[in-house]
Amino acid sequence: VLQIVKESQQQHGLRHGDFQRYRGYCSRRLRRLRKTLNFKMGNRHKFTGKKVTEEILSDNRYLLLILMDAERAWSYAMQLKQEANTEPRKRFHLLSRLRKAVKHAEELERLCESNRVDAKTKLEAQAYMAYLTGMLRFEHQEWKAAMEAFNKCKTIYEKLANAFTEEQAVLYNQRVEEISPNIRYCAYNIGDQSAMNELMQMRLRSGGTEGLLAEKLEALITQTRAKQAATMSEVEWRGRTVPVKIDKVRIFLLGLADNEAAIAQAENEETKERLFESLLSECRDAIQAVREELKPDQKQREHSLENDSGKVSNIQYLHSYLTYIKLSTAIKRNESMAKSLQKALLQPQRSDEDGKRSPRPQDLIRLYDIILQNLVELTQLPGLEEDKNFQKEIGLKTLVYKAYRCFFIAQSYVLVKKWSEALVLYERVLKYAREVQSGAGAHRNSLKELPDVQELITQVNAEKYSLQAAAILDANDPHETESPSQVKDGKPLSERFETFCLDPSLVSKQVSLVHFPPGFQPIPCKPLFFDLALNHVAFPPLEDKVEQKAKSGLTGYIKGIFGFKS
Repeated sequence: VLQIVKESQQQHGLRHGDFQRYRGYCSRRLRRLRKTLNFKMGNRHKFTGKKVTEEILSDNRYLLLILMDAERAWSYAMQLKQEANTEPRKRFHLLSRLRKAVKHAEELERLCESNRVDAKTKLEAQAYMAYLTGMLRFEHQEWKAAMEAFNKCKTIYEKLANAFTEEQAVLYNQRVEEISPNIRYCAYNIGDQSAMNELMQMRLRSGGTEGLLAEKLEALITQTRAKQAATMSEVEWRGRTVPVKIDKVRIFLLGLADNEAAIAQAENEETKERLFESLLSECRDAIQAVREELKPDQKQREHSLENDSGKVSNIQYLHSYLTYIKLSTAIKRNESMAKSLQKALLQPQRSDEDGKRSPRPQDLIRLYDIILQNLVELTQLPGLEEDKNFQKEIGLKTLVYKAYRCFFIAQSYVLVKKWSEALVLYERVLKYAREVQSGAGAHRNSLKELPDVQELITQVNAEKYSLQAAAILDANDPHETESPSQVKDGKPLSERFETFCLDPSLVSKQVSLVHFPPGFQPIPCKPLFFDLALNHVAFPPLEDKVEQKAKSGLTGYIKGIFGFKS
């Protein structure tokens, strides 16, 4: 039963949470099964209900009919659950569909008690029935009945997992893991306070809650913190106590320690990144709530003074504290991402697979730029301008991150063989690191969470020797300077026909054949003539060379006819 259900769900929409698509698949499969088994419910004009009984249970597809009926009702209920977030009235239809699914599951369990069904199918039918019953009781908030049903389902699946091979047991163990948070949630609502910690651990290990429990667990965490927030009235930061009157800020501050502990215990980078994003989102909401309190009094929003003592107001100081938490969390997140990128850089470079680009030092430079920008914003927080210890601490952190930023800039120069620039940057890294060591003093406790500067100095010294050796080898390497076949001077092909050169760009799309558009070339200009002597020149007479004009008139005409010429 479980294998059929899981395969159908994964292949028809539930891999992406599309319950409507899965419901359509169940309906189509039911129609095909009824047609194949000739088990139609009347005709197009009249409905005639039929029930599957033990007498006609000659084909296992009759059991499949009831299973698909239960799956169709369950998938419709889950679809309505998604839509009920915006339309609460659909919750009543949801419960109706779940009851229908349980009814079909009961019928399946009753039919599986027949002697024609093997023991494994009987157990799976019982577990399937218990699972749907637990889901229904869970939605009705009948915690004790739901817990009993889920425990029965869990027990059956655990026994089945132990009875079969490891490959078959994987499916049963997955279902056990799915229902375990529901059992803990029911136990918490019954009165078991220790279940809350176990739920938090499950949420942390799974990388986020899914399915039926997701929204309920988040609401439970918020509800628990809200109860604790009722007793919280003030917070102390850097020697100043500030009253906290906004409920959203109280809830956030109470959950801050738990969230930081969850981040520290995260097993992989993906889970850690998700928890960082969740914490930053809650922090932004709390800051927005404080800003709304600041709006009625614009004077307090801009460095308001109390009793002319130079201190900012309590609400403004609380805003600075929350902003400090947000910026510090952003720095920790970027530092975590930088550490994972550094590990990836140390691994052997692989060819790009699935379109993913391999990490480069430039990626780390961008992260450290963001960290330095956050540190600049920290120094500008209202109420902390006169706190010299705070400014000194931020200054030391800035030097640490500047050293790492310079280090990875130097690494990027090494990749393009710019040896002198890289060497200068390595010296700058050592300068920043020594400044941190000399100025740490009383601030060593605050620098414990930062990257180790001494380790960076050791690494830079090793890189310097490696760089100097690479520079010497590169300067003595003759094959790049003496071989004319490898020289590329940037001339187009039309200007170097007489010289052989191995140019890979000739077979690429950016081939350089000629200069286009062609450059301008000098040509002689058209001469200009100025005739200055024409008006002062006397031409010789030409009358003797000019033929006189023939006589015209009747006499000339007659002579012309008869050939007489003068």
